[in-house]
Amino acid sequence: MKAIQITEPRVMKVVDMDTPQCQAGEVLLKIHYVGFCGSDLNTFRGLNQMAKPQVIPGHEIGAEIIGLGAEVPPTLRKGMIVTVNPYTSCGVCSACRSRRYNACEHNETLGVQRDGAMREYLAVPWQKVIPVGDITPAHAALIEPMSVGFHAVSRAQAVDTDVVMIIGCGMVGVGAVIRSLLRGAKVIACDVDDEKLDIVKRLGADYTINSAKENVHERLMELTDSMGPNIVIEAVGSPATYQTAVNEVAFCGRVICIGYSKQDVEFTTKYFVQKELDIRGSRNALPEDFDGVIRYLKKYNPPYDVLTSGIVKPEQAEQAMVDWDKNPAKVFRILVDFT
Repeated sequence: MKAIQITEPRVMKVVDMDTPQCQAGEVLLKIHYVGFCGSDLNTFRGLNQMAKPQVIPGHEIGAEIIGLGAEVPPTLRKGMIVTVNPYTSCGVCSACRSRRYNACEHNETLGVQRDGAMREYLAVPWQKVIPVGDITPAHAALIEPMSVGFHAVSRAQAVDTDVVMIIGCGMVGVGAVIRSLLRGAKVIACDVDDEKLDIVKRLGADYTINSAKENVHERLMELTDSMGPNIVIEAVGSPATYQTAVNEVAFCGRVICIGYSKQDVEFTTKYFVQKELDIRGSRNALPEDFDGVIRYLKKYNPPYDVLTSGIVKPEQAEQAMVDWDKNPAKVFRILVDFT
């Protein structure tokens, strides 16, 4: 079968592999579409220290069930369109014992610590397969990154009296925008790219701020009666955005951290105490977050045309990644078509 492999930094190749066999307890999937995410870009750049050497990337999946091993329950059937929960959980670490399997100490994510879904066929444990009903395979590939944003809003415990600022309007940030709106919160979206801000405005964000053109603090004071947002979700992973989150969140507010900063971050730590902040990490997603995204997509049918930057065949994937590397702000989501 055909697969995409990052063989060394900034080198991506189409390779031939054996088609996997469906073992007991497994489901065999025909991959239709897989999305490239920011972690794949960092792996391509050679900056993702968690990625195994010569990894097959990809964990944002839209696929079809074509094979069922023994011991797979009858709720899963051939022909179903599905996505996949791409994280592992050991079941015995502190996180797993708290039933927060998304934060398993020993997690291995598809396309990072283990080979991912950028291939024609994939066999996975049946417990990781999530049917999506009448959602198309291309749209199913958007579910996982949006679920990460959904999970961050759950970590924030956002409700309808909150003002939520989301820093970073990629697909994860879009998920955070959508779930904040679904919970009735007022949403302020912040990014450096007007096109991404236009997308979240179209999805319902109440206000947008271009931090490359506007004074973020002054704008927030205008929008929040000089209080600041009481929830800030950081979905970029840079020192500047982390500092903005802590500096701008309201007193007694909550800062939710999704992005990984590649550099150390210096904070004015007096704000931690003076504001009595809750600072929380948010990692991956839980099954209920996937379910929430699926329900949203079925009910609201969002403008999918603006949620993908392009669809490429495997042979075009390397060039697509090169182009993304050169101009990361202008790429939203790239899907690879294995149909």
